[in-house]
Amino acid sequence: KLDRMADAKSVFDQGKKAGMKGDGFDQIEQKVSGIDIASANNQDPPTSQIQALIDLYTQGKLQQASADASLLLTKFPNSVTLLNIIGAVNQSIGKLDQALEAYKKAISIQPDFAEAYNNMGNALKDQGKLEEAINAYDKAISIQPDFAEAYNNMGVTLKDQGKLEEAINAYNKAISLEPDYAEAYNSIGNVLQNQGKPEQAIEAYTKALSINPDYADAYNNLGVTLKNQGMLEEAIETFKKAISIKPDYAEAVTNMGNAFQDQGMLEEAIETFKKAISINPDYVDAHNNMGVNLKDQGKLGAAIEAFKKAISIKPDYAEAYNNMGNALKDQGKFEEAIEAYTKAVSLKPDYAEAHQNLSYALLNNGRVKEGLDEFEWRWKSHQGLSSVRVFSKPLWDGKKSLKGKTILFWAEQGIGDTINWSSGLSFVASKAAHCILECPQKLVSLLARSLPNVEVRPENISSDSERDDFDFHLPMGSLYRHLIPIISQGSNDDAFLTPDPVRIKYWQERLKSLAKGPYIGISWKSSNMSRTRLPNYASISELSPVFEIPDATFINLQYKDFENDLSKVQDEFGVKVHNFGDLDQLENIEEVAALSAALDIVVSTQSVVPLISARVGTVTKLARWKQGSWGNVLFEPVGPSVNIFERSTLDPWDDVFRLIADDIALEIENWWPK
Repeated sequence: KLDRMADAKSVFDQGKKAGMKGDGFDQIEQKVSGIDIASANNQDPPTSQIQALIDLYTQGKLQQASADASLLLTKFPNSVTLLNIIGAVNQSIGKLDQALEAYKKAISIQPDFAEAYNNMGNALKDQGKLEEAINAYDKAISIQPDFAEAYNNMGVTLKDQGKLEEAINAYNKAISLEPDYAEAYNSIGNVLQNQGKPEQAIEAYTKALSINPDYADAYNNLGVTLKNQGMLEEAIETFKKAISIKPDYAEAVTNMGNAFQDQGMLEEAIETFKKAISINPDYVDAHNNMGVNLKDQGKLGAAIEAFKKAISIKPDYAEAYNNMGNALKDQGKFEEAIEAYTKAVSLKPDYAEAHQNLSYALLNNGRVKEGLDEFEWRWKSHQGLSSVRVFSKPLWDGKKSLKGKTILFWAEQGIGDTINWSSGLSFVASKAAHCILECPQKLVSLLARSLPNVEVRPENISSDSERDDFDFHLPMGSLYRHLIPIISQGSNDDAFLTPDPVRIKYWQERLKSLAKGPYIGISWKSSNMSRTRLPNYASISELSPVFEIPDATFINLQYKDFENDLSKVQDEFGVKVHNFGDLDQLENIEEVAALSAALDIVVSTQSVVPLISARVGTVTKLARWKQGSWGNVLFEPVGPSVNIFERSTLDPWDDVFRLIADDIALEIENWWPK
């Protein structure tokens, strides 16, 4: 968490005006909470007894502090100082109702007790009663207009309401009253972080640290910002500073573990999470994050136990249920994964990531309609929100008649997905007066030739809100949802892509000039090899059984970062994989489609390559991760000659490629000219 609220559970947060200064309360002035003890007419306990309570509190002996304070209250029932301290102690142990009761009693005795109103606001905020908290801070400020801490706390509450500009105004007011208010600068940093202004957030945290070089929370928050910017080494050093100041800072230790994880240093991350748990055995984020790390290591059973531990501490921890669903899915336990995702969204109904994960689990489990319905939640995710197009015209619901109407389809994801989903456009176009597809420029000519009853245009988002050239629109990823009967019957399994026949002939001749066939295209990875996507892809060495196919000529279809791998194949297996240096396989999709059509067979992991080769009708052998998000009808390549070979999460790829090699050898024996 980035937030460091001015904390009512810390007694010194009653404020400087209350006379308690410094973390250790090394000074107790004559004025405590606005009451002159020497002339309090015995309403307050002796200063030594107040100090004893404070000592118990700062030592973490909260239950004893609570018991001693309650006993003192029987002797001094009208002590507002004591009531304020009792409120703080109760708040720190989670007894918010009792804390509020104490603050209200103090205010009933002393109506102008600004500190009690401020602390009451903190307790109300902890209860999630944000408007009531704001009212309490307002009251504190009306009594004490120079109450900088109340302005800061109000800013934190406004931030939690999403009122970010108002929050910054409140923090700035606190700073105007107290220019060296490090906590307010830290709070401003948190808002700027939420606003997506990391550079300005870093400036705010740096200012807080210039005022208070021992401000552990500001170091932690700065570290989080640096980590989110990808500055992992700097983030780790910053977390270390926070921990050096506050060795028992479980949150900073956990954040450092997250940075190690992002670096791919999984063992270091796990050890760091274990340290956080040793500091605070009930720190749910550390258990949850360790589970994520264990999952990434393939230690699925241990990961699930970590998630269960987090849930046992915090039963409404939706994120842990979602993560547990991911681990169960990777184990192939789709029904249990579905239960976990369903629990996550029941706890947090607007949890877009869990809805999307649920959609993949349902689809992978053959529950197509439910899965495609859940897939619509992609637009609520961060990535979806950044790519959605907004039109004045309505979405097509799949039911309204398209007779005499124009419908616009627009590409939303990658090149391969757009090609794959375009297979359903001809059916929709036959029901409409006019059908438009907008897609990346490099797909326009190929899809225009392949879909003669569809107008294919390059995408242009510059005037979306004013457009009036269609009646309905639909993102491409939603098309299958309205074509379930057609998909289920395999009616869109044809080789609908139509490369330029002249270019197909060109590539056929060029292949013949290399060597005799069969000509086998290969692809083994994606241009995006992030940690979460890695299980979908194989190393080039794991294709070794394919390279043993006798008398085959291999053609590179990999479109990025392949040079070292091709050299490795030559060195390890003595096999040359031909690469056409004059072909831009990333951008020239027309030529890739023509080359794919000229090949006899394509062997690939999940990428754009098999989605093209399948749709031009070439025999396609797909090596797929069975439990991956793409292992379903929405993303799998479809065509007249597609064979899918799957590996489970912890199984090696070698066995899959051995089966593919045996399958190809059998096909060659049956149909290739002797």
